[in-house]
Amino acid sequence: MPDKTVIDADQLCEGYFASTQALMRRVLEEEKTALDQAASKLADQIAADRLVHIYGPGGHSNLASQEVFFRAGGLMHISAILDEGTLLSNGALRSMAIERTPGYGKVVIANQRLGKNDLLILVNAYGINAALIDAALEARRRGTFLIGISSREHASNTSPDHPARHPTRQNLHDIVDIAVDCKVPIGDAVVAVPGMSENIAAISTFANAFTLNCLVIRTVAKLVERGIEPPVWRSGNAPGGDEANARFIDKFQGRVRAL
Repeated sequence: MPDKTVIDADQLCEGYFASTQALMRRVLEEEKTALDQAASKLADQIAADRLVHIYGPGGHSNLASQEVFFRAGGLMHISAILDEGTLLSNGALRSMAIERTPGYGKVVIANQRLGKNDLLILVNAYGINAALIDAALEARRRGTFLIGISSREHASNTSPDHPARHPTRQNLHDIVDIAVDCKVPIGDAVVAVPGMSENIAAISTFANAFTLNCLVIRTVAKLVERGIEPPVWRSGNAPGGDEANARFIDKFQGRVRAL
């Protein structure tokens, strides 16, 4: 019998942890200026009692828009665009087909009726798919201020003729007003297992969530410096959570579509 391959799973997990930690460190150090600029725009919106819209067109990119929406410690002014088309719950292959469909993102943004006084955060680690680019182009046409969170490396090193790309072959970071690089490497999965031809353990969800929470932290800091305490959600599962949130429900229900 051939010798049995022994794989040190603990070491692989340590490697995944190290990769995740290193990526987050890069976001902290290399994206400080971009995050600070973006936070200033968010603070302006919230100080004027305007909503901050966020859309993550793509299967797992939807998780990014949900990460900072209706979340414990999250800003109540954040309004997530939770479009059904690319949700994995409606079918993973369907989701991928929709995110590659030219024109789809334009319809989503038009339905939100965003305009010149609005701010939209677009999140997609790969930064290339058709729904994402159409959403950016339509929002830009409407005069909406755009913040993009995506990986420059991933977008720049993906072939211009990749089937996921928008017909214009554009990258998100070239379209938005402020681009924040979430540092996701090509292929997303970062753990190489001996004997396996494909890497495992994707990193993009960590990257997007960490980047977004850093943006929220910086935004809150700027508001508090201005003497403004922004309303934030308390977990409904925490003591007094329902009572704390109830003080603001009437203010946002009806304005935030997904609330």
